Amino acid sequence: MVKFSKQFQSQLVPEWKEAFADYKLLKKDLKKIHLLSHETETSKKRNDSLSEYIFSSLRKYNFLGRKQREHRVIQVRHKLAESASEGDLYETELLEKFADTDAAIEFFARLDLQLNKVNQFYKTKEKEFLERGYSLKKQMDILIELKSALKQQCLKGTCSQDLKEDDSISGTISCDEESTKDRTELEPEIELELENSTDEIEKNDMQLLDSSKSDELRKSILLKRQRSLSSRVINCQGKNLRIHIPLTNPTRTFSAITYLLWDDLVNQSSKKCDPEGNKLHINKKKLHHAEKMIKGALVELYKGLGYLKTYRNLNMLAFAKILKKFDKVTNKEVLPIYLRVVESSYFNSSDKALKLADEVEELFIKHFAEDDKRKAAKYLKPTQRKESHSITFFIGLFAGCFLALFVGYVIMAHITGMYRPKSDMYMATVYPVLSMFSLLFLHFFLYGCNIFMWRKTRINYNFIFELSPTKELKYRDVFLICTTSMTAVVGVLFVHLWLVAKGYSYAQVQAIPGLLLLVFLLLLVCPFNIFYKSSRFRFLRVIRNIILSPLYKVVMLDFFMADQLCSQVPALRDLENVACYYITGSYKSQDYKYCMRTTYYRDLAYAVSFLPYYWRAMQCARRWFDEGHKSHLVNLGKYTSAMLAAGAKVAYEKEKGVGWLCLVVVMSSAATVYQLYWDFVKDWGLLQFRSKNPWLRDELILRRKFIYFFSMGLNLVLRLAWLQTVLHYNFGSVDYRVTGLFLAALEVVRRGQWNFYRLENEHLNNTGKFRAVITVPLPFHEVDDQD
Repeated sequence: MVKFSKQFQSQLVPEWKEAFADYKLLKKDLKKIHLLSHETETSKKRNDSLSEYIFSSLRKYNFLGRKQREHRVIQVRHKLAESASEGDLYETELLEKFADTDAAIEFFARLDLQLNKVNQFYKTKEKEFLERGYSLKKQMDILIELKSALKQQCLKGTCSQDLKEDDSISGTISCDEESTKDRTELEPEIELELENSTDEIEKNDMQLLDSSKSDELRKSILLKRQRSLSSRVINCQGKNLRIHIPLTNPTRTFSAITYLLWDDLVNQSSKKCDPEGNKLHINKKKLHHAEKMIKGALVELYKGLGYLKTYRNLNMLAFAKILKKFDKVTNKEVLPIYLRVVESSYFNSSDKALKLADEVEELFIKHFAEDDKRKAAKYLKPTQRKESHSITFFIGLFAGCFLALFVGYVIMAHITGMYRPKSDMYMATVYPVLSMFSLLFLHFFLYGCNIFMWRKTRINYNFIFELSPTKELKYRDVFLICTTSMTAVVGVLFVHLWLVAKGYSYAQVQAIPGLLLLVFLLLLVCPFNIFYKSSRFRFLRVIRNIILSPLYKVVMLDFFMADQLCSQVPALRDLENVACYYITGSYKSQDYKYCMRTTYYRDLAYAVSFLPYYWRAMQCARRWFDEGHKSHLVNLGKYTSAMLAAGAKVAYEKEKGVGWLCLVVVMSSAATVYQLYWDFVKDWGLLQFRSKNPWLRDELILRRKFIYFFSMGLNLVLRLAWLQTVLHYNFGSVDYRVTGLFLAALEVVRRGQWNFYRLENEHLNNTGKFRAVITVPLPFHEVDDQD
């Protein structure tokens, strides 16, 4: 049977961990009472007389009523707090003597503190969710009214005439210069409009502008005209409203700018009028996007209310369990007295959150699920995919196949001498394919290990990466993909090497590695719902966001993946080599040095070496532009130094001069120091001198501290792998490219351990903010008449 403390830790909301009742700390206080009471009872039994023993036995079976007996043990007082935000406070007074009264007083003081903390947190979160629910109800009312207005337009026959306008952006750009941390703020906004005689205002303003001679009057009129043009809004339910569509991608940004011109030049004369004479133009695309935003906000609100219900039930169970243990240790009956207070406290007696959850569910079923409860449950109550034993079986099967094929491949390569410098043809054309896939799937395998550790340590990586719990890859899925893919890669290359050893010419078998790469690319972009389609397409979207940086708004998953690419520069170089070899048709003529002789290829090598660092630097620039934190500029400097070091390495590989060698040493040393500081202090949150854990952070997830020091030392050693560029060390007579693969694999391992600590730090920082659900921006916002 699982102990309640472990069950409690496994079921609580990770982001709210500090807000839950500290059951572990209460158990420690209870152990003190148990030890002291045991010593006291042992000494007391020797001195107790028979009469006292009989009286104490009869007192246990007293028939005078529970109430009289209860008041002799403790009394819980309920008092109002000094400020309304703190809520009601509880304080316990002991009415009977315990074996160790001081320890009992300390226990109940701690228990009162935990109860007050739970009540205050529940009240705060409930208020937050209620305000969110109230806002969403108003958003739904506005959405329903606008959809009905659009439907009426279609019934009147004006909808078909507005099809061209529906494809445009029906709103003006409004940039609010606010510095915020939330991604729902500091974004340019697109306003859906309902205009009232703006042409007359413009004419009157221009006449006054021409007749006035005062500069101040001219400025005020220009400001007035600017406001009249930039604050065109919807008049819905008697309120002036505008729709905020976050410009998170280049398409919306360019569309907003296009509309700004289109609205001034064309749309002013083409907008239809409603029965009241107001010019009404409802954009179907923007309305559909607003509907999706409200739908997502309802799902997140329902999830948050579910977390609040879990918070309520687990804390109630924790108080009941600890009071039951207290009665068992002290032979008192405190449970019915204190539990009655807990049951009547705010966090257990308030039903506002439960009612709101029912309302949200009904609202979602009615408007987004077509009155189908099962359809709504897929969004509101998604079920986790069950772990299949078949996946574990195939992981073991393919892992065994991979090991057998790999051993056979290594033996055959050793016999044929393919990894020696004399086999330059094989090492220049086929080996890069094996190197590229090895680095890629080693990285992917370490990601599976990270998922396993994140789940074990209760790091909510799904929330941090904003992944769907029902579609994200489990660690078993990752291991299955790695073992299956590497079995296929090594198997194909084993067959290729066997054919070469049998005497087949390179011209006959050289297309096999290229076909292998082509098959993997086709599987990656396959549009059919096979082979983890949602994960493949999400990966492609993230790569698109990275390549088009800084046009896309940067989220955690984007810059996390960009960091992974910084460790895959050797794999990108191999991909460049293989692509050039097969695209130019060099594999037909066996001219494997053709690409190396081409100027464009050599120039592209520079670009491939520092492109990942450039993308990451652009992401830092975009984050600084969006959030305004100077730390992003400092991070940008780190990737700029890495770009310079990578460029110096590529130049030294070609020129082999002493001057380039000195430049490599200087640039790489500076970049390494920069990167080590950022790894330890910023990304991992370590090396804090005033921490309660010396040289570490205050809060640690792993219990054994030496693991952090070992990781820091290992990270330092692996960061110095660039010294091989200077030392040129090789493993005996093995080709230098094999040594390069080994060093590249070490960098991938370093990145794998970085991934765990990076998300650990992110999780701990988020835990202090108590954010457990994503804050989805709402589309409709009220505008004051003065704005």
